[in-house]
Amino acid sequence: MILPKWQYITQGNTPSVHIGLARKVLEAGCPWIQLRMKDADAKEILAVAKELRELTSVYNALLFINDHVGIALESKADGVHLGQNDMHPTEAKNILGDDFIIGGTANTLGHIRALAEANVDYIGLGPYRFTSTKKKLSPVLGLNGYESIIKSMRQIDIHLPVYAIGGIQTKDISPILGTGVYGIALSGLLANSKEIPQTALQIQAQFKTNQKTVQ
Repeated sequence: MILPKWQYITQGNTPSVHIGLARKVLEAGCPWIQLRMKDADAKEILAVAKELRELTSVYNALLFINDHVGIALESKADGVHLGQNDMHPTEAKNILGDDFIIGGTANTLGHIRALAEANVDYIGLGPYRFTSTKKKLSPVLGLNGYESIIKSMRQIDIHLPVYAIGGIQTKDISPILGTGVYGIALSGLLANSKEIPQTALQIQAQFKTNQKTVQ
């Protein structure tokens, strides 16, 4: 499966905010929603996941669940994203089967090696810069960090899709793509936007600009 180039990671203080923002982002053309509700209980997350499954189906978009393998399975999501302290990807694959897409979080080349050995489908690499979305933030990578890691990945023959994440603004997207990453994971940029449709258009324009540069 060819993965989309960008995804929205949900945020909000209540389930209705998570759902409402996801709906607006989907309406604006986002092809991939990742449900991330760190402080909610499993029952609440499952309810939101089921509602988002219906929404993403309407918009022909992917739905991923952050951390919770069981909820990903029960909500019939397309995949799960696992952090460094979550279930091991191999165990998740055994539970979910081959039809589910599994992503993993990385901050170093060592993390990427381990995830590649575990046969994940993509990697979320970050953070690009400081972000308040995560409570326990790994060392910031910046453009130089991405360039170095992507280069090292190629040298050791790891070619998994890498998504940059962490405090990314619209103006950052084209330079980040220039480092060789595959795509971008966004949260605050969209959630805090007063004009989500306009922001989505700007995001997509950055990808088009990068595509022309590569060609």
